[in-house]
Amino acid sequence: MLIGAVSDSHDNIVLIEKAIKTLNDLNVSLVLHAGDYVSPFTIARFKELNCALIGVFGNNDGDHQLLTKKFGETTNCTIHNHFAQIALEGYRIALLHGDETELLNALIESGYFNAVIHGHTHNKGVHRKGKTLVINPGELCGYLTGKPSLAVLDTEKNEAIIIEF
Repeated sequence: MLIGAVSDSHDNIVLIEKAIKTLNDLNVSLVLHAGDYVSPFTIARFKELNCALIGVFGNNDGDHQLLTKKFGETTNCTIHNHFAQIALEGYRIALLHGDETELLNALIESGYFNAVIHGHTHNKGVHRKGKTLVINPGELCGYLTGKPSLAVLDTEKNEAIIIEF
């Protein structure tokens, strides 16, 4: 199964739309968003995904109530608070923004999850800690690094790649 991972979209509609096109072209089965949508108006764009999106809040997501309302106006998008545990065909994924570093490190160190997906730092990367694949898709917005990116996780191979725009 191919799973798209994005984080830190920060209202950048142009790059959100580019990411959606890329993920649809790759025919991913699910998209996970590790937070920092920032403004609720961006959520409607994710309706264009050909699959479901599961998201969590980030530290820059101020109006949780309105964001939750906007998620509720979609048929393919759901939002969790600050953490989501996703199990797909026996493959366990932890999804969080990553600004709570003690929690992030505990999830990685636990060895319970096949993959831990987080954002927050805006620095893309994929590495292993024991049997756990740690994925930071980087910043979708491109504001800090100038290199917008997302990740694609292959659960069968237990590998992930970073795609830069």
